[in-house]
Amino acid sequence: MIVVGLMSGTSADGVDALAAELSADGDTLVAEVRAARTVPLPEPVSALLAATLPPAQTSARAWSQLDAMLGDALGASAATVLEEAGVAADLIVSHGHTVDHWVEEGRCHGTLQVGQPAWIAERVNAPVISDVRAADVAAGGQGAPLAPVLDRLLLAGRPGRPAALNLGGIANLTVVEGHEVVLAYDTGPANALIDSVARRTGDEPFDRDGLGAARGTVHEGLLAALLADPYYALAPPKSTGREHFHGDYLQAHVDEVCGDRRADLAPDDLLATVTELTAITVADACRAARVSEVIASGGGTDNPTLLARLRDRLAPTPLRTSDELGVSTQHKEALLMVVVGALSLAGVPAAEPAATGASAPRVLGSLTPPSARVDLGWLREPPARLRVLG
Repeated sequence: MIVVGLMSGTSADGVDALAAELSADGDTLVAEVRAARTVPLPEPVSALLAATLPPAQTSARAWSQLDAMLGDALGASAATVLEEAGVAADLIVSHGHTVDHWVEEGRCHGTLQVGQPAWIAERVNAPVISDVRAADVAAGGQGAPLAPVLDRLLLAGRPGRPAALNLGGIANLTVVEGHEVVLAYDTGPANALIDSVARRTGDEPFDRDGLGAARGTVHEGLLAALLADPYYALAPPKSTGREHFHGDYLQAHVDEVCGDRRADLAPDDLLATVTELTAITVADACRAARVSEVIASGGGTDNPTLLARLRDRLAPTPLRTSDELGVSTQHKEALLMVVVGALSLAGVPAAEPAATGASAPRVLGSLTPPSARVDLGWLREPPARLRVLG
């Protein structure tokens, strides 16, 4: 079957889309990638996302517009990758875009992803699985990270305690031993604060090639204040997102530490500081988990400065990228959606309770349109009228 995975990440500038043909070889799931690309979001959609995401104040109308416009853009992204692959889809799996992840006192009470699946189904004429986190949250889990279901399959049988690291807006870590996930959680920000600084102080939405951070000098006082965030001391399972690590959060720390001299903090120094924050918090998490190797993916792998700081902090533990395992660093999360969707369609749980803290494994996602129809027998045609009795 042909499955398309769609992931709209924290950067809010494009959709990672991957089309794969799935088959089975004994107990091995085989995914032949037919096409993969990052499709830029239309400017009105990315602008609305930027204006709507936390900590922005917004309205129900803005949410409604965003849900529809992003759904249409996701459908267009699926159509683009299918055209490139020259195939028709049997299933689309869309993560949507996370606009809120409601965590209080270590417990996740809800999570919200937008990108209306009906628009995707209409665009590509295929069923869509969406809302892939809610079932885990309802079972007492964090709804995140979901990557362990893929990481376990990719890292199974590697010696020692290999770790998969995703450097998206948020960094998440999966530690595998043998064929089992032993630990997985969000370590903290990866690109979220770096991108926020780049947007506020430069002309690009990210620190291209890490050049800004490479030019800058770490502000040790600000770094210490950021590292004192209570999130890092929480025991897993735990998850976080842009609703916590955002531009105003960083600015509040800058104001507190630098006071009247905050204007003296150069943008490059700020980039160097938040890049070092990511390197330290990720390396600390890997060291605490006693990992034997780290295999990284996500947009952060395009930042040579971040990778260099990570290698320094992780040494002597080796750091390599998922490309070495045959999985694109840029499209691994879209592949994750393909795997989650295939499992969900088969009625197989896709969330790892060891990672999310759920009471039990759950089948994830909702299907649009529903595949199951209840045969009422007596209702064969649309009714012409209704009579109410009693």
